[in-house]
Amino acid sequence: MKSKSLLWILAAASALVVPMNAVGQVAPERPPKDLTGPDYKYEAFIGYGYTSLNQVNQSRSGLQGVDVQVMRSFGDHFGIKLDGGQYEWGVTSSNTGNPTVDMFLAGPVIRGNLFEKWSAYAQALVGGVHTGTVSIQPNISFAGGAGVGVDYNKNARWSIRAFGDDIGSAFTLVPYQPGYSPHTRFNAHAGIGVVYHF
Repeated sequence: MKSKSLLWILAAASALVVPMNAVGQVAPERPPKDLTGPDYKYEAFIGYGYTSLNQVNQSRSGLQGVDVQVMRSFGDHFGIKLDGGQYEWGVTSSNTGNPTVDMFLAGPVIRGNLFEKWSAYAQALVGGVHTGTVSIQPNISFAGGAGVGVDYNKNARWSIRAFGDDIGSAFTLVPYQPGYSPHTRFNAHAGIGVVYHF
């Protein structure tokens, strides 16, 4: 009985000694972490590029080279892209002559998040394709097409991108035929590289 009374006396004494506001304190809520990161408006891509060579008769190999892209974003899901590529090296040595291709394209991009660090986009591009070092008419053709791409977002600044397009352009069917041609040749256009957001 004495031990219970002593316990009650100690409890009452400690309650009087400890201030009530200390007992009633609650830890303040932590502000939520910003998981979205900075809102960058521009991105630049550089990487390996490939294009097939269907406008050059008797070509048996596509060309590889460098692809460069710059995009301006307008919100989370829309952007305008400039895409340029220079392709000089054959994938194999089976092409007739030593053709080269320079590509200049621009157009809208629609993109969205897939899951976690992955995102994807679709684009429609128009511009011009120049075929060099072979006799072909015209040597610069109007071109256009559509494609898709996938980004793996390492962090807010850097991504790894893979993309593929189908680009149509009009060239003559016979290399030495003069004038312009309504014949459209479609070329696969693809690449992989790194993206810098700024």
